Amino acid sequence: MFLTVDANDKRPLYQQIIDGVKELIARGDLHEGATLPSVRQVAGDLGVNLNTIAVAYRRLQEEGFLAIRHGTGAVISSRRARSVEEEALRQPLRTALTQLILAGRSDKEITAAVEEELKLLHQKGDSR
Repeated sequence: MFLTVDANDKRPLYQQIIDGVKELIARGDLHEGATLPSVRQVAGDLGVNLNTIAVAYRRLQEEGFLAIRHGTGAVISSRRARSVEEEALRQPLRTALTQLILAGRSDKEITAAVEEELKLLHQKGDSR
């Protein structure tokens, strides 16, 4: 599993971990049944507090992406958020689009950026 955290990122470290795991699932690098490294190992690899990783794993479990089994670790339980409603899925996209518009980007530039990001996301998954 390849995760990184960025001290300059405005998102909390636990959210960076959550988003990173979700990206790995979306790309197909982590599939259902795959076992994640232990909280201790990820914390050591990334140089962050154990509690930060534990919070991220718990949130991923609450969202239905992980099954945490004491003694055997965390296992990917789904490639998709099962109970997330469409509105909840679109809200972060709407926020990002709003930020791009406020930054002066045209609809054409925004559309090109979205298409490029989708292409990159799919390419990363193909390079397994």
